[in-house]
Amino acid sequence: MQGVALTSLWVAAWRAAESERPDALFDDPFARRLAGPEGFAVLEAARAVSPVEAPTIPVRTRFFDQRITQASQVVLLAAGMDARAFRLAWPPTTRLFEIDQPEVLALKQERLGDARPACSRTTVPIDLAEDWPTALVGRGFRPEVRTVWLAEGLLPYLDGSLVGTLLERLDRLSTPGSILLADLIGRTLLEAPQLQPMLEFVRGLGAPWRFGTDAPEELLAPLGWEVTAHELGTLAAEVGRWPWPVLPRSVPGIPRSFLIEATKGERG
Repeated sequence: MQGVALTSLWVAAWRAAESERPDALFDDPFARRLAGPEGFAVLEAARAVSPVEAPTIPVRTRFFDQRITQASQVVLLAAGMDARAFRLAWPPTTRLFEIDQPEVLALKQERLGDARPACSRTTVPIDLAEDWPTALVGRGFRPEVRTVWLAEGLLPYLDGSLVGTLLERLDRLSTPGSILLADLIGRTLLEAPQLQPMLEFVRGLGAPWRFGTDAPEELLAPLGWEVTAHELGTLAAEVGRWPWPVLPRSVPGIPRSFLIEATKGERG
């Protein structure tokens, strides 16, 4: 496994390590088996590249955990080794769809074994570069139902045009009141000298970071979505996990990353 698929094992290993901390921000009892030895090897190598580790995965996992169960229909874009279908407390009527490459979903099923999801879970094995909206609807997705979409650890790996295409497709499948949860790297951070060793590292994995924006609120505005952007550093500081000063966004030129909540408004 390589590229973005390999990074999903890395994220699972990070979630496992976080879950085993006495002050864990969440508990993912499936993460260790989903990561496998490959995931922990990448985690160890990444920590060698960046010994002072930003708490990106723990903070964003907690943030999305607290918001994703708000709808009866949920879609995980590039689901990877996400175990939320199995580990969160879902309303009994929730339908959850996981979209990812067939080989990723096959490995995930192999490593989950006989684990049973806590909601109605449907996998959609297709690459996001293909016609995933048709495949999703074909598996029972209902566009008229309010949906929570999760694009976690996805947008930074796409170039700008693909980000636009993905969001336009998502918009066409969303009824007003639907929500998108996503993480974004700031453009200033993407270009910051201190991030370059990590950029080289992910490039070596075959999964370079390409997309960043310092104006996340503007990303979905043309499609009529209202975006609230939360700075990762602020959220991390609130739980005692940020080792650096937190400066307001009014201070220019500061490297930042964001977690966003976007809600689709009524059509005009």
